[in-house]
Amino acid sequence: MERRAEAVERLDGVTRERFLRDIYPRRKPVVLTGLELGTCTTKWTIDYLSQAEGPKEVKIHVSAVPQMDFLRKNFVYRTLPFDSFVQRAAEVKHKEYFLTEDEKYYLRSVGEDVRKDIADIRKQFPTLAEDVHIPEYFEKEQFFSSVFRISSAGLQLWTHYDVMDNFLIQVTGRKRVVLYSPRDAPYLYLSGTKSEVLDVDNPDMEKYPLFVKAKRYECVLEAGDVLFIPALWFHNVISEEFGVALNVFWKHLPAESYDKTDTYGNKDPMAASRAIQILDRALKTLEELPEEYRDFYARRMVLRIQEKAYRNDYG
Repeated sequence: MERRAEAVERLDGVTRERFLRDIYPRRKPVVLTGLELGTCTTKWTIDYLSQAEGPKEVKIHVSAVPQMDFLRKNFVYRTLPFDSFVQRAAEVKHKEYFLTEDEKYYLRSVGEDVRKDIADIRKQFPTLAEDVHIPEYFEKEQFFSSVFRISSAGLQLWTHYDVMDNFLIQVTGRKRVVLYSPRDAPYLYLSGTKSEVLDVDNPDMEKYPLFVKAKRYECVLEAGDVLFIPALWFHNVISEEFGVALNVFWKHLPAESYDKTDTYGNKDPMAASRAIQILDRALKTLEELPEEYRDFYARRMVLRIQEKAYRNDYG
């Protein structure tokens, strides 16, 4: 059953000033159209992409099924020359393959040393970077990463949140994006930053009965569209066509709030990590009590967290 969704607002020709004044403070997703993105939207054909970066090797995800599951790792990592990868990702059936003739491919660019370096299209794909004009609707010192992505048609990425704001720039192809507000986290069956609910269109309601309570937002991105995804908003991305995209992440919080070892932009802010560690220790302490008392004081802790930390003005 496909559930009803609220359409994400679409706005055309939004200037930097208007974005920062009227849109950014609302902390809700919005699709921006009519922005100047450079020549990438017309130049990035399959042949051009293949020739521009040639045979440089890239590490990719390969999946035998359309729905990629990060928690259960139903995919493998493989290495291919970039030009060969592009040609394969654009195919529906493959003469050469790793798993099956209709396997799906996904590239998420990373830094040279994934433990130390962030993804930056200017460094990993310098020729292609020259074709892109990134809408800098943030201060230069806030910039974190620019992640180059290529997906096979039909590929679906797991639902997750990021801890930084980002623009999902759809350069070529078409994507459908389903989003959920941070306040609906209790209904998404989280494991770390990711949801266990893989099929958001037809969820297993016996296994995930609370999922029906999560309010669904949805949009379709065509070539040239830019989706603003605020930090902590959950998103599930379905590539309806072979497509190329660029994610630009920037820091919404002061720089010292983030984990300096985080090269992906998905580690919780330092204060949040400390708070979760303290909570874990508190829960361990409750185990010293009999069940009746443990239940009572756990409920009191929940009420205290709601009273002290929950917002009352969520829209």
